Order: sequence, then C-alpha cells, then structure tokens
Amino acid sequence: MKLYNTLTGKKETFKPKRGKKVNLFVCGPTVYDYSHLGHARTYIAFDVIAKYLKEQGYKVFYLQNITDIDDKIIQRAEEKNVAAGKLAQDFEKAYLEDMKSLGINSVTKYARATDHIKEIIKQIKILEEKRFVYQIADGIYYNISKFKNYGKLAKRTALQAEDGVSRIDESKEKKNKGDFCLWKFSKKGEPKWPSPWGEGRPGWHIEDTAITQKFFGTQYDIHGGGKDLIFPHHEAEIAQMEGISGKRPMVKYWIHTGFLTVNGKKMSKSLGNFITIQDFSKKYSARILRFIFAKSHYRSPADYTENSVAQAKKELAKIDEFVKKLRSFRNRTSGVKSVSEINKFKNNFEQAMEDDFNTPKAIAVIFDLMKTRGANATDILKFFKKIDRVLGFIFWPTPVEKTPQEIIDLAEEREKQRKENNWQEADQIRNKIKNLGWQIEDTKNGPKLKRL
Repeated sequence: MKLYNTLTGKKETFKPKRGKKVNLFVCGPTVYDYSHLGHARTYIAFDVIAKYLKEQGYKVFYLQNITDIDDKIIQRAEEKNVAAGKLAQDFEKAYLEDMKSLGINSVTKYARATDHIKEIIKQIKILEEKRFVYQIADGIYYNISKFKNYGKLAKRTALQAEDGVSRIDESKEKKNKGDFCLWKFSKKGEPKWPSPWGEGRPGWHIEDTAITQKFFGTQYDIHGGGKDLIFPHHEAEIAQMEGISGKRPMVKYWIHTGFLTVNGKKMSKSLGNFITIQDFSKKYSARILRFIFAKSHYRSPADYTENSVAQAKKELAKIDEFVKKLRSFRNRTSGVKSVSEINKFKNNFEQAMEDDFNTPKAIAVIFDLMKTRGANATDILKFFKKIDRVLGFIFWPTPVEKTPQEIIDLAEEREKQRKENNWQEADQIRNKIKNLGWQIEDTKNGPKLKRL
C-alpha cells in the first residue's frame, strides 16, 4: 500500500510502527458553530481511510480531539449570552449527530480538550524545563527560534513561517511573530483552570499533542486533517512534541485533504455560500455527500455545486437499479466465467485503494462491473457489500417516512365505511388517498398504508 506523505512530499510504502496496529489521529472540530461541508469532506475521507485499513486486517485506533475551549467559543458564548461550556457542549452534540447522519462511525475515541488539562500542563512544564517557552503578560509562549527545522512540514523556513499566518496569537510582547501561546491567562469572567503560571486555559495547538501522547505515546503512525491546518497548527504540534521527546518524526505519515469550494469560491457566510451539514441534510440524503466526495481524490480540490448533486443522484440511481436487478437474479449467472470476472474487479478495486486511497478509480470499478455480463449475481452482491463497508454509499438505509395524520384519518374513515358496506364512499376515499400520494392495501390484519 502506498500513501502520500505531506512531510516528505512523496508516496511511500505504508509500514506501521507495530505490525498491523495503526494509530491514527485526525484534528477534530472547534465546537462554536455547526459543522459545514468542509468538515464533511475531511471526515468522510478519513472515515473511508480508516475503514479500508480495517477491511485489510489492520487494527486501527482512530482518535479525534474536540476543541471545547477556545477564543472563538468564548466570543460566541458572549454574543449569545450563554456559558462557554454550555455552548461547546451543545455544538459538540450537534457535531456528533452530523457524523452519525453521514455514516461516519469509524472513530474509536473522541477526546475533549478540557478533559486533558492535566496532560496539557505536564507538556508545558517539560517545554519550560527544556527552555522552549517564555512568559509574557497574557500567557506562556513557545519560542519557535529554539526549535530546529521549524517549518519542515509546510516546507517553509523559520523566516518564511513569520508571514501569511492565520489564527495566530498577536501579542506585541512576543519574541518572534510566529511564536504561539501554550497557556493563556484568563480575563475576568472567562473559563479558567489552575496552573503553575496562573489561572488560564490551554492554547489551541497544545491540546492535540497532549491528547495524542496520552493515547499513542510520543510517536505514532498517521496524523490527518485539512490542508489548511498544515501551517501553523500541525507545524506547531511537531515543534511541541519533538521538543518534548527529542524523537523524530513525531508522526510517520501526514495526510491532508484538499480544499473545498462552493460554486468555485471559498465557502463563507459573507458570500452566502456557507452550507452546514444540517442545511444539506434538510434537502438531500447524506448518502449523496459521501458519493460526491468519494468521486474526487481526498488530496484534490473539490467543488460543490447543485449540478454535482444532480449528477450524483443520477449515478446513484443507476447503482440502485443494478442492485435491484442483482437481487432479482440472485444465484443466477449470465453464463460467462463468473469467478475470474469478479476476482478481476476485486483486484482492480484494491489496486485503486492501495494507491493512496484513490476512491475515484475505485468508483470507476463499480461502474465497469455494472457493464459486464460475467459474474454471479450473489457474488457481485457480496463484493458490493464488502466494498460498501469502506465507501458507505451503495446500501444506504431507506428512511422510514411517518404517515401524515391526514392520511391516517382518511384510512380510518374508509375502514368505517367498508364495515357499514358503503363501498362507493370507501372507493372515493381510496382515490383521495391515492391522489395525495399514498396507497392503501387491504390485508387480513387490516389496511396498510405506504407511499406510492
């Protein structure tokens, strides 16, 4: 298996540190708002990656953090006049519901930042002992000039790392522009925890290394996240963990998903193209989102449009029709080399996934198989079920639709007319139910309603 490593800038043969055991960490959300399609793109990609590794016999521990204390959370809580902890708790719940709706269930452990304050303080103390940090008026900062090769993940020199930085601490007292805060002293009314340096809260970067060290140790196999996190977030993680342990590399393989645009533009509320997962789910099945994002390679840019949704619907409908035919022809063949045919497609699917999780090529295998006339229907269904444990869009559960009360009332009225032998009135009610899009079937257990 080959995967692209951001650290080395090339595809490498995948060899975990401990045989078939894989420790995978992916940066989770900052829970101050609802998750959007950009989050969905990244977390669907890593759900597929984790599931493929498991399907290939790897024992995967997939860890994800939840940033539940942060400047953005505090600011949003003040705007809404609620406690920061309550706001974070509510949006964390919404995030987990979104993940469930997308069929993302491969995460082994979600770890909150606020549950790991002890581990965070311990890491900062070690960095202090090793002279990587200094204190100024608003907190404890990491001195990037003390860490050799700072910028190696983003391919920037320390000087280049000073420019173009987003979400960075802007204290004027900092020794270097790129220095980042490890422990922020609390202002009045803000959430706070005791520490050797004073009451405060953790900075953004330190929570990840504290959490991963607790579960994985100082070195592990895979770290993932969106491309926008390479610098400064992941660069800061390397500086922290390698500064603490003295061991390199902190992570063997760095995997990053490409940027998502909406109608060719960066998603933002100001442009009116900001789409949350919940917004999408109100209009379409989450199955469509899994399919759309699998059609583009996880490292490539992806553009979401209404046309892409329409195209996905058409292609999924073809898959559904094919599966329906397979089920009707189960245990029958079309008479051509069944075993060799299905093995060819199995091999092609694995070759695609083994090449840096190339889901577009893997999906092409599905449509190639749909054109063939050579395999047993039962064998194809088994193959589809196997690959769908990875891709998660072929066998999507049909939502149970609640019957409207109006239809129930009409059905009960019809049943009353039937018992009174008013057959003409009963037939009129049946037609009315049909015009409203429902069908009524008379069974020995009573009338049954279903959507036409």
